[in-house]
Amino acid sequence: MKDTTLFTLDNGTFIMVFVFGLVIAGLIGAVFMMMNSDKKK
Repeated sequence: MKDTTLFTLDNGTFIMVFVFGLVIAGLIGAVFMMMNSDKKK
């Protein structure tokens, strides 16, 4: 079944994408906080 093979491949890539998303979210959050700090000053 092709569906099971795709699921196995997606299972490994899903973790990579999830971690990658967390890193990007952290960077965006840091930039957002820096922008707010600058505005307050």
